[in-house]
Amino acid sequence: MTDSRPSRRLRQGRASLAISFFVQGAIFALLVTRIPALQDRYGISDGLLPLFLAAVPILAGVGSVGTEHLVKRLRPGLVLRVVQPVVSVALLAAGSGTTVWQLAAALAVFGLTVGALDASMNMLGVSLQRAYGRSIMLGFHGAYSLGGIAGASLAWVGAHWDLPLPTLYAPLVATLVPVALIASRWYVDRQADRLTDHLAAHQADDHGAAVSMRALLPLCLVMAFAYIGDSTVSNWSAKYLEDVLHSSEQLATVPYNVYMVTTLLGRSFGDFGVRRFGAVAVVRAGALLAGAGFAVVAAAPSPWVGMCGFTLLGLGLCVLVPQTFAAAGRLFPGASDAAVARLNIFNYVGFLIGSPLVGALGGAWNYRAAMLVPMALVLVTIRYARSFTPVPAGYGDGHERPRTVDVG
Repeated sequence: MTDSRPSRRLRQGRASLAISFFVQGAIFALLVTRIPALQDRYGISDGLLPLFLAAVPILAGVGSVGTEHLVKRLRPGLVLRVVQPVVSVALLAAGSGTTVWQLAAALAVFGLTVGALDASMNMLGVSLQRAYGRSIMLGFHGAYSLGGIAGASLAWVGAHWDLPLPTLYAPLVATLVPVALIASRWYVDRQADRLTDHLAAHQADDHGAAVSMRALLPLCLVMAFAYIGDSTVSNWSAKYLEDVLHSSEQLATVPYNVYMVTTLLGRSFGDFGVRRFGAVAVVRAGALLAGAGFAVVAAAPSPWVGMCGFTLLGLGLCVLVPQTFAAAGRLFPGASDAAVARLNIFNYVGFLIGSPLVGALGGAWNYRAAMLVPMALVLVTIRYARSFTPVPAGYGDGHERPRTVDVG
């Protein structure tokens, strides 16, 4: 009888990559939750702040594109091992400077390297899932959510005790960087290890196969729509509860934490759902839950009902992004690194569009109606759910497209 359990090397690779996802979740949360403190430290006006915030995802997209070409010469694991400490140090630099140009330089480095980090992490996750032969991507993103909760909690402690940003960031960076570097010793790179026959069979084609953007387009749209929904929650949930549903200032801080916790819960059990029911069913269910969550938020008569809506949103949106990366890896098994790097760009497209879109609609119309726009976009994901169907070997090479991919 054949032992189908993953090897010790694969299990170590899975654990080490989960640590990197956790570290990145914590670092990113420590940045975005302390933006008001950064604004105060550097004396940045409300008019100038959006330019700084928009520059980060734009540069991250550039970093993701660059990583597609970089991994033709370097292993994704090596890229991740180098850029993760740089991202962490860039966070510390952003919180330690004294002039606006220093903040701009730190955020530029952060943006470029976080794009490379996101791309290389998900490249490793996709190839490791293929080696496992079963769904594990949601677990990696669950580790990211757990890191985000930890980072946001530490940021709350810093704000509560009025800690200067260098005092908050320095010990955390000094702890997280060594942890990530030690964990990186066990990364599994398919180019280096050839751990399974399946991986070795595709190795020769990794940089020769073309990525068809026509076939990848449905997944790009799903990625963008998911992050439009996510950025709506992260940027507008507190304002919505306080200004529209008339909650207290303290209660208005709760929805994002609830959203992050339900995201973690959904991702913790999501891989089991994919193995039991398949990726298509899980994506459809997630889109329906997220759409229902936005509907509840838009119609909520009270803050507590609104928080129920944000709970549904976390459970629904959490499955879309990991499954989109996994689907790209299945669609282009011979060029999954390039597919992941290109798909990752639409992560930042969603962030760039989501927050200004809801803000503009809310200001010109009203915020209840504005919530219906990300709701509609997330529900469009159902139309593209067939793109998550496992495809037979030989497809996704830029020549013949599987019938299961609907580009509308």
